[in-house]
Amino acid sequence: MTSVLFDAPGPKAKARYLVGGVVTLLVVLGVIAFVIIRLIDTGQFTAAKWRIFTFPLVQQTIVQAVGATLSAFALAAVLSIVLGMLLAVGKLSDHRWVSVPCFWFVELFRAVPLLILMMMIYYGLPTIGVHGVTPFAAVVGGLTLYNGSVLAEAFRAGIESLPKGQKEAGMAIGLRKSQVMSLILFPQAFRAMLPLVLAQLVVILKDTALGFIVTYNEILFQAKYFGSQALYGSPIIPAAMVAAVIYIGLCLILSGIAKLVEIRLRKGRKGKVLDANPAPGSTLEGGSAGA
Repeated sequence: MTSVLFDAPGPKAKARYLVGGVVTLLVVLGVIAFVIIRLIDTGQFTAAKWRIFTFPLVQQTIVQAVGATLSAFALAAVLSIVLGMLLAVGKLSDHRWVSVPCFWFVELFRAVPLLILMMMIYYGLPTIGVHGVTPFAAVVGGLTLYNGSVLAEAFRAGIESLPKGQKEAGMAIGLRKSQVMSLILFPQAFRAMLPLVLAQLVVILKDTALGFIVTYNEILFQAKYFGSQALYGSPIIPAAMVAAVIYIGLCLILSGIAKLVEIRLRKGRKGKVLDANPAPGSTLEGGSAGA
């Protein structure tokens, strides 16, 4: 199969690949070295630039910002998945008065940039008489509307990719369409689309950074605030580094959890397959014992 899809490279091709890899590596290392040298020359690693982050109150504020980021992410993730499920089922409905509004809802909020959604919720709703909108509500609302629409299209594609025989078999045993969707189609589609759903959750986590535009006290908002402190040399670069490290750590943790969930589900499916296929001869032995 390997020889059919990809011809084994000869000596000249291997030499070209080696040269290309070395040149690429040298270019990347050169860019990294240039950036590090510029940071050192401009004093970005001096103690004065990082002094503000040694204060316990600043560290406590950063921890609180991490908690605020995770709170917005957790609620938005749950609401996005629920909204995506409802919109996907609505788009697949046989009733046009259900499918058409769901279709336009998905197309509208999937096309509007997330930053504009947050600004419209926080700054726009009060102008039409809707008051009491908090930054947290604006962030969660924008994330839910946008990511729920994206997940709805993913769920719809997952459901439609299943064999038609799944739906026909459910109908044949007397299940209603809603039961076929909830008991047969959607669980299989969710498992198939799980990697995409988990990737979208990482996007939701990173997009909470846009909450700084509506004054939500998340990680980027606090990093921007600390980086603008002229009393401590305006440590913009150090503050950005701290925020970047925190976001990278959170994304790695979320990706690790997602990988564990995927492995567990894969093992669960393998176990069910093994249980459904008994070892050869077991049925005969059971039959002889019963006889």
